[in-house]
Amino acid sequence: MADYGKSAGKMLARIRSARPVVHSITNYVVMNSTANVLLAMGASPIMAHAAEELEELVHIASSVVINIGTLSSPWIESMTMTAHLCKVEGKPFVLDPVGAGATRLRTDTAFQLITSLPTVIRGNASEILALSPQGGITRGVDSVNEIEDAMDAARSISDSLGTVIAVTGERDLVTDGTRSLIVHGGHPLMGYVTGTGCAATVTVGAFLAVEKDPLAATASALAFFGLAGQKAAEVASAPGSFWVQVIDALYNITPEELEAETRIDEV
Repeated sequence: MADYGKSAGKMLARIRSARPVVHSITNYVVMNSTANVLLAMGASPIMAHAAEELEELVHIASSVVINIGTLSSPWIESMTMTAHLCKVEGKPFVLDPVGAGATRLRTDTAFQLITSLPTVIRGNASEILALSPQGGITRGVDSVNEIEDAMDAARSISDSLGTVIAVTGERDLVTDGTRSLIVHGGHPLMGYVTGTGCAATVTVGAFLAVEKDPLAATASALAFFGLAGQKAAEVASAPGSFWVQVIDALYNITPEELEAETRIDEV
């Protein structure tokens, strides 16, 4: 069995050393918080969506995150252009299909971006089900399903696209269609802070920037983010102070702590 803790610790050390540039086209709600997540963990964020500069930004980025949380026609054009540029340049990119299944615009945009073959798709169970042949419905951007409901769909999508699928919830499922992992961690207070899923996505983007195995990178990133939630809850009892402590934990967790406390099971 692979030593996932040791691998996760090494990846975090590489992030802190290399400070990879993670370019995000993300939503208005989380721009500031996800940029702070990347800075705290040791990466270098760019939050930009103007079509006129995307070719240059993708070229200098180590990895890219596309998050469809607040859509408009110009943003969809920029996202589509960025996804294509990543495919051409061979840059890893993460798709966060926020609210897929809630509206036709979101679902159609997610399917359009998938044609560029994201390295990783990270969503909640309902969002992942919405991208599967059987379909699914979300309640706004909130999941109405558990990860167990989406396991078969995640494996099927992953196998057909050659893309790693991450289904996040109380536990996280990460699969490449052949290998599947369950990542333990996090805390219920994460559900009371907006954008924690988006923060998990950019964390995956940072780990992808330093690791060629997308399954290992994604599982390690989610273990790291979940551990930050656990540590934050040890000193905070309400959502506002909890989120501040999450940022501090992302900064303070050492590679050695991550190695020792990572909990990833093969399924």
